[in-house]
Formats: sequence, structure tokens, C-alpha cells
Amino acid sequence: MLTWIRASGTRSGRPGDRPSGLWRRVWPRLGRDRAGLAGAAVVAAVVAMPGGASPFGRDALGRDVFARVVNGARFTLGGAGFATAVGLCVGTPLGLLGGYYGGWLDGAIMRLTDLLLAFPYFLLAILIVAIVGSGLWTAAAAVGATKMPHYSRVVRGATMVVRRQEFVEAARAVGASDVRAICRYVLANVTAPVIVLATVGLGGDVLAIAGLSFLGLGAQPPVPEWGLMVAEGRNYLFDAPHIIVIPGLFLMALVLALNLLGDALRDALDPRLYR
Repeated sequence: MLTWIRASGTRSGRPGDRPSGLWRRVWPRLGRDRAGLAGAAVVAAVVAMPGGASPFGRDALGRDVFARVVNGARFTLGGAGFATAVGLCVGTPLGLLGGYYGGWLDGAIMRLTDLLLAFPYFLLAILIVAIVGSGLWTAAAAVGATKMPHYSRVVRGATMVVRRQEFVEAARAVGASDVRAICRYVLANVTAPVIVLATVGLGGDVLAIAGLSFLGLGAQPPVPEWGLMVAEGRNYLFDAPHIIVIPGLFLMALVLALNLLGDALRDALDPRLYR
């Protein structure tokens, strides 16, 4: 150990090497050690966590705004994801059935979707929550129910095109059941537009969940959902605007990122753009 210390403190056999020269020799070696860098990052994160400073300030009750925003991300994005899953899981089967069989079943499904589309989706979500009761997951289910017609219409249109393709007719000719034809051949070919619609619609679901929480119909205190955080800080808009600005900026950034991701997926899944 003493030999290593003496060697590290000399340059070409001369003592008194400056710390900057020592750092220039050590840093390239440390930069190549991924495990060491990971350990340094964890140590730095742990050192930063006990710090008393709040980078985004505190709210009216003295709570760290940054910590609440980080913790509330799972409620905002989780609620929006649940709403998207509800609309997707309900609307997709209805669209598949209506587009594949047609007739009176298709007519009944389309009239149901027309009825739901006749109402502004946000007002319909408010109506559902007012009847069922407030809460984050209740609001998410209500938002998902209002988005169901969009999925059913897109899936129905794609199914009506796919069911006339030769490979579906061949599968039915060799004895494949309707369930097998729908699940294995039709569904596999309507997945791309559904994925794009779900990704793009996720941004709208984030805003809907935040809007219902802002109105007091979604997440309830002390859940740090971003829309609820904006509602709690609206009385301090001029005295402490950071209470509203910080979660509002995170909402804007998340919705923008989801829209960009949806556009990228649309371009990636569009076969007309392949070279």
C-alpha cells in the first residue's frame, strides 16, 4: 500500500506531482470500469438524498414539491395506463366481432359507439364518476369507457379489410373455426393501428385523469397526483407559483413525449414507409 501511495505521488521519479496530473491519469482508468462508475453513481445519489435542499421548493404544508412530483408520476401515468387498457380491452373485441360477422351484431355495436360518441368524452367521464363515485381508479375506468368507441371503430374498419384477404379465406376453407381465424389471423393484422392509437391516446388519457383530479373527482388527498397537486396550489398562484408550475410542466413534458412516441410508432409500423 505504501509503495502504491509513493508511486501515485510521483511523476518520472520526482515527488510532488500535482493533483490535476494525478486525476488525468486516474480518470481514464476509472471511466473504463463500469462497475466502479455504477458504484459512484449510487453513492452520489445516496449522498444527494439526505440533502435538506428542495430543488423545486416546498408547498403550503412544507412538503417537498420534487419528491411529490416523482412519487405522483406513478399515479398519473398508472391511471392513464389503466384507462387506456380499459378502452383497449373492451373496444378491441367489440370491433373484431362487429367487423368479422357484420349484420345485426355489427349494427348494434356501431349504434352503441355512436351513442357514446354523441357526448363530449370529458363530460361523459364526469357523469360516470358522479354516478359511481370519485377516486383515481374509478376516474380511470370512466375515461377508458369513453375511449372505447375509438378503438372499436378503428378495429372494425381494419377487420372488415382483413377478413376478405386470401389467407383468412384459406384458413376457413381448411376448417379453422371463427375463434381461431379471429385470434390468429385477423387480430395479428390489426394490431399495428391499435398500438399507435393506444400510444397517441395515452397522452389524452393523462390529461383527462389530471383534469378529473383537478375537479376533485379523481385522486383524493394526500395522493400526489399531478392534477391534484395543481388543484391544491391554485390558491397560491401569485404567492408561490412553483406549486402549480412544476407539476404542470411535468404534465406538459409527459404528454409531449407520449405524442412524439406515438408519431414514431406510427411511422415505424406503416408499411408504406418501408423502403
